[in-house]
Amino acid sequence: MASNRTLLRATLPSCIALAMACLSWAAVAAPPGDAAAADRADAAQPATASSATQLPAVEVIAVTPSPGAQLPVDMLPYSVQGLDAGQLQRAQTLGMTDLLNRRLAGVTINEAQGNPLQPDLQFRGFTATPLLGGSEGMSVYVDGVRVNEVFGDTVNWDLIPQDGIGKMTLISGANPVFGLNTLGGVLDIASKNGFTDPGTQARFTTGSYGRNQTTFESGGNDGQWGYYLLADHFEEGGWRDASHSNAKNFMGTLSWRGQGASVDLHLSHADTDLTGNGTVPVQELALRRKSVFTAPDNTRNHLNGISAQGSFDLGADTVLTATLYGRHVDTRSYNGDDTDFDECDDNDDILCDDDGEPVIDQNGDTLPSTYNAINNIGQRRQRSVGGSVQLVFKQPLFGLDNQFAVGVDLDHGRLDYSSVLQAAVLLPGPYAPFSVSTSDDSGIYVPDAALQTHVTDVSRGIYFTDTLSLTDRLALTASGRYNHTRVTIDDVSGQHPDLDGRHGFQRFNPALGLTYRWSPALNFYAGYSESTRAPTPVELTCASPDAPCLLPNDFLSDPSLKQVVAKSWEAGLRGRIARQDDPDALRWEIGLFRTTNEHDILFQAVGGAQSNQGFYANVGETRRQGVQASLSGRSFGGRLDWYANYTWLDATFRTAFDESSANSPYADPNTGLIRVQRGDRLPNLPKEVFKLGADWSIVQGLSVGGDVLTNSGQYLRGDESNQVGKIGGFTVANLHASYRFDTHWRVFARVDNVFDRHYADFGMLGDATDLFPGFTDTRFVTPGARRGEWIGAEWTF
Repeated sequence: MASNRTLLRATLPSCIALAMACLSWAAVAAPPGDAAAADRADAAQPATASSATQLPAVEVIAVTPSPGAQLPVDMLPYSVQGLDAGQLQRAQTLGMTDLLNRRLAGVTINEAQGNPLQPDLQFRGFTATPLLGGSEGMSVYVDGVRVNEVFGDTVNWDLIPQDGIGKMTLISGANPVFGLNTLGGVLDIASKNGFTDPGTQARFTTGSYGRNQTTFESGGNDGQWGYYLLADHFEEGGWRDASHSNAKNFMGTLSWRGQGASVDLHLSHADTDLTGNGTVPVQELALRRKSVFTAPDNTRNHLNGISAQGSFDLGADTVLTATLYGRHVDTRSYNGDDTDFDECDDNDDILCDDDGEPVIDQNGDTLPSTYNAINNIGQRRQRSVGGSVQLVFKQPLFGLDNQFAVGVDLDHGRLDYSSVLQAAVLLPGPYAPFSVSTSDDSGIYVPDAALQTHVTDVSRGIYFTDTLSLTDRLALTASGRYNHTRVTIDDVSGQHPDLDGRHGFQRFNPALGLTYRWSPALNFYAGYSESTRAPTPVELTCASPDAPCLLPNDFLSDPSLKQVVAKSWEAGLRGRIARQDDPDALRWEIGLFRTTNEHDILFQAVGGAQSNQGFYANVGETRRQGVQASLSGRSFGGRLDWYANYTWLDATFRTAFDESSANSPYADPNTGLIRVQRGDRLPNLPKEVFKLGADWSIVQGLSVGGDVLTNSGQYLRGDESNQVGKIGGFTVANLHASYRFDTHWRVFARVDNVFDRHYADFGMLGDATDLFPGFTDTRFVTPGARRGEWIGAEWTF
C-alpha cells in the first residue's frame, strides 16, 4: 500500500501536466465556439495588420555578465529559464527564491535556517546559500555585479529585494564566461529602472505569523533621463518560537539614454535582522512543532552598495560596455548553543575541554560548570570593489553572421573577521522544556577560542565567447575563460600563526556548443563546458582534521585544498508553438545533463550538537546528472497561463572515501568515521521534483491562481553513506488571488501550504542527549512552515 501511495504521488503531477498540455493543444488546434466562427469569417476578408498571424517575438538572452552581448534563445547551447516583474507580482511570494522554487525546473530549496529570507537555493544539485559551510556551486549577478560574498562565496538573499527585480534569468551548466562558482549554473538578475518600469505604487501586506510588509516604488523618464526608487520594509514574528525577523531595503537607479549609448547608476542600502533557529530533533518536533532546539540564532546584515553600467556603440556592429562597483557588507552572527565543554573528571565544579584541561576565561580563572551553554559571536566586515570592460563585435566572419565578445574583469575583496566564545547558561522558555535559549552578556569569554584575522581575495579573469551562424539554422558557439585567484590570510591577533597563508589558483576553462533550428517549434542544443571554484577563505582556514573549527567562529589551520573543477555535458530539444492570437500558446523543453566535479569539497563533522564542528576536505569526484522537462503555455485567449515541470536528479559520490561524521549511529566508535561508497547519494537533494501551476483571469480585473510542488525523499547531511534513511517526500499546495477595482486600486490574497502539510526539506545528524537525555534519535530536521494566510492592497498613483 505504501508503494502504491508513493507511485500515486509521483505520477499524479505528471498526469495533471499531461492533461493541461492536451488542453492547451486543443486550444491551439481549434478555438471553441464563436471564436472559431470568427476565425473563419476573418479568413474570408483581405489580410490586414490586425488580422495577420502574429509571429513569435524573438526572445534574446545576455550571454555574458555585462550587457551588449545577446542572442536569441534558440542559438544558446544550454538551457535557459526566465521570470519577469509581472510573474513576480502575480505569484505574491515573499522572496525571489520562493518563486524560483515553485516555478522553474531543476530548482529546489533547503530551508536549513527556517527563515524565509535565508534559504539554500539548489539548481540541479548545486547550491547558492547565505550560510557558511555550504559548498557553493552557483554564481549570482545583479546588474553585472557578482554578489557572492568574499568570505565563503555566500549569497545573502535578504539583500536583494524581490520588488526591485525587473527580470531574472537562470542559465544552466558550467558556463566559464560567468566566472568562479558557475559549476551548475548562474542566476543573472536585472533590476528595474525608469525606462522599463515607469509608474508609482504603494503596497501593504499583512497576515499570519505577525508578518507585515510595506513597499513603495516609483519610476519614470523624460525620454533621456530616468529614475527608479524602491523602499521596502518587512517584519514578522515567525511561526516558530523566538523567530522574529525584520528587513529594510532601499534601491535607487539613475539612468541616461542617448543616441547609441546608455548609463545606469545603481545605489543600494539594506539593514536586516534575521532569526533562523534551524534544525530541531525529530523527537522534539513530534511533541511541539513550533519548538526550536537552542536559541537564538541571529544574523544581522548591513549593506551599502554602488555600481555603474555603461554601454556605448562604437559603430554599427561594435559595442563597448563597462561595469564598476563597490560593496560593503557587515555581518554579525550570534548563535546560542549547547556547550562541548564537560565537567572535569577530578573537579565537577569546573569545566574542561576535550583534552581534559580546565577551561580558562579572559581573567585567568577557571570556568564554573554552571555555564552549560555558549554564545558564538562573530563579526565580518567584507569590502569588495571591482569592474569589467567588454567589447562585442557583430561583424560577419567569412561572410557568415557572427557575434564575438571579449572581456576582462577584476574583483578585489577584503575581509576583517573576528569572533569570540561567550560562556552562557541555558534558560527555559515559556514552553519549557522545549525552545530553550541561552543567557546574554555574561561578560565571560574563552580567549583560546577567540579569533581575529584579515583576508585579501583577488580574482582576475579574461573571457571570450563567439557564436558563428554556419547556416540559417545551425550555430556554433565557442567560449573560454582564464581565472587567476589569490587568497592571503593573516592572523591579526598573533595567537594562531598557523592561520597565515598565501594561496593561488588558476585555470583556463573552455566551452563548446551548437544549436540547430528546424523551426520555431523544434530546436536542438548540445554543449560541453568547464568551470572552477577556488577554495574560499573559510575553507582554507578550516581544512585540517587535526585542528577542527566551529562554524563560523573558529579557524585554526590551513592545509592546502585543490580547486573544484566542474565538467558539464548537456543536450536537449525545445520549441514553442504560436497561435493566431498568441505567439506563446505553448512552450516546451526536455533535456539531459551531466556535471562531474573533480576534487569536490565537503565539510566533515567531528563534533557539536548539530554537527557544526569539523573541517573541509577534498573528497574526489561527485556527479549530478538527470532529466529536466518543462511545459508552459496560454489558453482560452490568453486567460489561462499555466506551467508544469519535472526534474529527475541522480546526484552521487563517484569516489569512495572515509568521512568523519561524529553523530552518525553507524560511525566507527573508535574513529568516528563512516565509509562512503561510490554511488551513494548526496544529501538534501530530492531525486524527483514535480511542479504545476496556473493563473486564470476569470473576469476583467479578477484572477486566481495556484501551484503544487512535490518533492521526493532525501538523505540527511552527515549520512553521506545513506544508512540512516531519508526524510519523507511531500506535496505542498498554494493559492493566490487578485482583484483590480480600477487603474488605481488592487487587492490581493495568498494562502501557503493550503492543507497545512507537515513536512521538512532539510535534515542533518545531531546529538540532543545533553539537553534531552531520552532523545537518542540522531535525526534533526527543519520543519516546513505551517499554513499561512495574507491579504494586501496596492495603490497605483
